[in-house]
Amino acid sequence: MNEMKRREFLYMMAVLGAAPVFANSHMRLSPEGKLEDYYKLKPFGNARILHTTDSHAQLMPVYFREPSVNIGLYDNFGKPPHIVGKNFLDYYKIKNNPRLEYALTCVNFEKHGEAMGRVGGFAHLKTAVDFLRTSFGHDKTLLLDGGDTWQGSWTALQTRGKDMVGAMNLLGVDVAVGHWEFTYTEKEILENLKMLKAEFIAQNVKVKEDAIMDEKFTPYDEDEGWAFKPYTIKKMGKARVAIIGQAFPYTTIANPQRFIPDLTFGIEADSMQAMVDHVRKKEKPDAVIVLSHNGYDVDKKMAQVVSGIDFIMGGHTHDGVPEAYPVTNKKGTTYVCNAGSNGKFLNVLDLDIQKGKVVDFKFTLLPIFSDLIPEDKKMKEYIASVRKPFLKELERPLATTEIALFRRGNFNGTWDQVIVDALRKVGGADVALSPGFRWGTSLLAGQEITFDDLATQTAMTYPETYVKEMDGKTIKVILEDVADNLFNKDPFYQQGGDMVRTGGLSYKIDPTKEIGHRISDITMLDGKKLDAKKTYKVAGWATVGSKSPGKPVWELVEEYLKNVKSIHAGYNVESPEIIGIKGNPGIVQC
Repeated sequence: MNEMKRREFLYMMAVLGAAPVFANSHMRLSPEGKLEDYYKLKPFGNARILHTTDSHAQLMPVYFREPSVNIGLYDNFGKPPHIVGKNFLDYYKIKNNPRLEYALTCVNFEKHGEAMGRVGGFAHLKTAVDFLRTSFGHDKTLLLDGGDTWQGSWTALQTRGKDMVGAMNLLGVDVAVGHWEFTYTEKEILENLKMLKAEFIAQNVKVKEDAIMDEKFTPYDEDEGWAFKPYTIKKMGKARVAIIGQAFPYTTIANPQRFIPDLTFGIEADSMQAMVDHVRKKEKPDAVIVLSHNGYDVDKKMAQVVSGIDFIMGGHTHDGVPEAYPVTNKKGTTYVCNAGSNGKFLNVLDLDIQKGKVVDFKFTLLPIFSDLIPEDKKMKEYIASVRKPFLKELERPLATTEIALFRRGNFNGTWDQVIVDALRKVGGADVALSPGFRWGTSLLAGQEITFDDLATQTAMTYPETYVKEMDGKTIKVILEDVADNLFNKDPFYQQGGDMVRTGGLSYKIDPTKEIGHRISDITMLDGKKLDAKKTYKVAGWATVGSKSPGKPVWELVEEYLKNVKSIHAGYNVESPEIIGIKGNPGIVQC
């Protein structure tokens, strides 16, 4: 592995540049040709790993704007994925390629969106997966799902994730891990796993001893306490490949533990090292892959502190990174890969395995352009059947927008501003707080906002709202706390998500400071400084502890949208003033 050359991205550029359709910037192309005309993946190696992650139940094609703010600090300054917009294009030397510009950055998002349309969609993804399997060999190909698949749409919420289990089965997923899958109840999770044809693995999820003793949750391994199978061995042609599972380590901190009271989660880096050593010694695989939902920076640190992993196929942070990123450790190099979100990308990792080890590889991050790839008929029919009982509700118009609506980014997005405005104005509050969720699709200016669109931002199992009193000191503590989750120097203490979204106030933030000192100059809308001793009415939703008493957030946002009728140009987005990071390539204007 140490002798491998970092040529994966150049390979992808050759792949996409070789296809004539990518040379024409703004031509809507009818998907009448063959897939080999679009994705010219030349045969390489003898084992193929396909990987998708963080689809968030988006069965249909979507618009998804990549972030304009994804700040990297310390060891991650100026390194993927903390390079955005034009900086990203410069870093990867992407020039005059609107397809890649649209897929990988926020640059000219609306212009490209209008020209090239939506991305992803399970019917289009299914066509690509089948083509890549068949062209390489079914017996030599594996499809991995990195989690966050059962949550993020109205149909997923109403079916408790079962619509996505059916889609995964039809897609042909072989191995899966989880995160938002654990925001259903333990009973619902186990029901879904019985339906799932793929192996669901996780070396870092265990059953509490009292739950085992009381026979409340039957673990995969009672002696070790593993809730699920920790790893699997797959035969790929003549090669044997080990896949080790790593679920989101902070599930019971970032999401309600009340849904899964019998399970524990953690980084478990020492256990991962022990697992890799065990698998290497006992199973003698030709390659070791970790299917992870850690998040990109956490995966990079795990690659540093754990030796013996060939590739980490990661998820959680929704980063579309067009290279297998090399990380050195005590015994060699581990490559970290990520496949973006919302079904927008498919990772293709082709391995050349010789004499019991990986001697070379080619990695490709394939964008799934719905205007280039025809829909798979069976998947299209399945999606239609899933949506049919809810179609009238999904298509219900709520308002229109004169601006692009998006969420993804370290701080407030336009969709988030709509949510905090709804919480504050419908709830009659001074301040609104909304979690920094990374899931949620985008809309172009001029589009109608339907309930389906609103559900992509709000459909979850703990949507209840609240309005309660907090003093100014508590509000600042909350902001400092969440900022530390995002900007802690140690990636193992970054517990997922972006910065809490705020409405009704502004503030300055210096991400380079330590906890307690990042947030300053908190100012209310009337221009007065936040008073640490004064009590304010604060509205919010998605409480991780006990269930909140209010209506589901989508009801408040729907009421707000119907009242305003349109999100007008010049809509005020209350983003904080970011200081102390001049020259950071993780922030641009898009």
